[in-house]
Amino acid sequence: MSETNASDTAALEELAVNTIRVLSFECVQRANSGHPGLPMGCADLAYTLFTDSLKFDPKAPEWPDRDRFVLSAGHGSMLIYSMLHLCGYDLPLEELKNFRQWGSMTPGHPEYGDTPGVETTTGPLGQGTANAVGFALAESLLAARFNTPEHKLVDHFTYALVSDGDLMEGISHEAASLAGHLGLGKLVYLYDDNAITIEGGMELASSEDTSARFESYGWQVQKIDGHDRQAIAAALEAARAETARPSIIIAKTTIGFGSPNKSGSSGVHGSPLGDEECGLTREALGWNHPECTVPDEVRALFLEPGTAGAGKHSAWNELLADYREKNPEKAADWDRMQAGELPAELRESLPIFESSEGSIATRAASGKVINAIADVIPELIGGSADLAPSNNTMVKDQDSIQGDRMAARNMHFGIREHAMGAMMNGMALHGGIRPYGGTFLVFSDYMRPSVRLAALMKQPVIYIWTHDSIFLGEDGPTHQPVEHLAALRAIPNLRVFRPADANETSMAWALSLEHGSGPSAILLSRQGLPIYDDTRLGQGSERGAYVLDREEGDDGPAVILLASGSEVATAREAAGLLKEQGVAARVVSMPCWEIFEEQDKDYRESVLPRAITARVAVEAGCPFGWERYTGQDGVIIGMNRFGASAPIKELSENFGFTAENVAAQAKTLLGG
Repeated sequence: MSETNASDTAALEELAVNTIRVLSFECVQRANSGHPGLPMGCADLAYTLFTDSLKFDPKAPEWPDRDRFVLSAGHGSMLIYSMLHLCGYDLPLEELKNFRQWGSMTPGHPEYGDTPGVETTTGPLGQGTANAVGFALAESLLAARFNTPEHKLVDHFTYALVSDGDLMEGISHEAASLAGHLGLGKLVYLYDDNAITIEGGMELASSEDTSARFESYGWQVQKIDGHDRQAIAAALEAARAETARPSIIIAKTTIGFGSPNKSGSSGVHGSPLGDEECGLTREALGWNHPECTVPDEVRALFLEPGTAGAGKHSAWNELLADYREKNPEKAADWDRMQAGELPAELRESLPIFESSEGSIATRAASGKVINAIADVIPELIGGSADLAPSNNTMVKDQDSIQGDRMAARNMHFGIREHAMGAMMNGMALHGGIRPYGGTFLVFSDYMRPSVRLAALMKQPVIYIWTHDSIFLGEDGPTHQPVEHLAALRAIPNLRVFRPADANETSMAWALSLEHGSGPSAILLSRQGLPIYDDTRLGQGSERGAYVLDREEGDDGPAVILLASGSEVATAREAAGLLKEQGVAARVVSMPCWEIFEEQDKDYRESVLPRAITARVAVEAGCPFGWERYTGQDGVIIGMNRFGASAPIKELSENFGFTAENVAAQAKTLLGG
């Protein structure tokens, strides 16, 4: 290349990078809201990644073998919106101009499903770091299962742009540690090391050695100037060449690059530049184009990688066609799993439990369900945060997932609940995997931000939370969940199951797997519970709530006893006591409020007739929420304090979870 051509190319690239900067801060200014600093500081990183490294087809953003890009620092959302628009995704310039406005495709933080090319919802810092680990893990799992010597059907990278704030969050430590242990060599972090947080310089709150930290995790570590595009390209190439370790590229950048008065300061992090500073920045960058426009001369430059990606996509389609011909059984599994379809024989494979078997803890019943369906649903991958023997989450006779055993089924997340939750989100978003993960219910709080995002993104993640009440006993109040059930029910689009017995547990699994547009939580008992023949599959629990014990006679019930989980047994016993006293009591099992609320009005009325106002709800948790079913005239027997360390029988007696107390409360309601 001649010196003149090289100079022209460099000038065109500089114009392209400045297009990202200016488009980002102008759209933020137009909205009078947003974070211009990161897009301005990371423009060189984003430009080089998208044009030099990233494999994508903008016309087919769901292509299974595309590279994944996660903007973990979601506050810098105008960076990804600018890149997606410029690289040819279906994101018109008008949508960028509508940044942060009602109904736009460009919300304040990237949201999965709103914008083509956005792989995950980010903004709560640290989430994207663990999502990316989940993406990379899913890639490795699927490659081990489907690739053949002839066909590398699964062969892509996951890149995450992470910030100082992301790496401060505890979840990033959990996720990066596990990624290093697993040797996820197709995971690359681009660390925007601008040393600025909202409150000021990083030195106010952090003095750690990030290089040493990631080296200790087993990562490849590189340090570069984040504004040197040649250095960025070389670092990305070295990261892709390192297949045994994940990589982090520590890129020293200047936040708000180009702003004469605000660059390098916290003032440019989360506030528009202001009209005057916008003008000065355009002048400093030599920008002479109308507001929120893209110079014609850079359009083609940005479209080149997408055109190349479309060619790679076409070649991959040919590879897939040949794969289908030579590996028909594997290809059938691939197609079904990529489509998110369940095998027709799922329900047939679910175990049915008989009352003659005695009692069984629902956590143990769940373990039997997992093992019964594991062969039928090979995409079901999961484990526990180091509590598998208690959670019963392991698939028997299957290996543990490790760096050299990615064809295995059992995942050991370690004592990393928050990372587990966010990694499962990444695995589900990747496609081809149905993830589940377990811990004690009391530790669901450690996962809550990830659970909320799974619900927001409508991802079919399954949580197995055992030891679901004070009745775990002697471990005491630190391990006895009280407020957790009510708090989980408050999350929109999260289905919360608390099955009363083994058969309701089996149905909870079926409904969770069949629900493709949101996460499900299955809350399970530590203690053994009776098995009811009348809870078998298809006999009521699939509608969320149902009449388990119907009153005798045609006059209807005098009182309705409502319960979930282990307290259903208490309610049934109380109904028997009331019957002996001549009181007609109906017992309603309510394993899933959310599904019950989806039923038609007539069904809900048939279960809970409005005319019957004498109602007693029994649940060993915070009573909050039950008033919607008991009404003002009803009684809720719940927990208004923390539990205690004691055997189950003593806990039941001292906290009022006995059949005698339930029956007495019902009689009081009836004036008896």
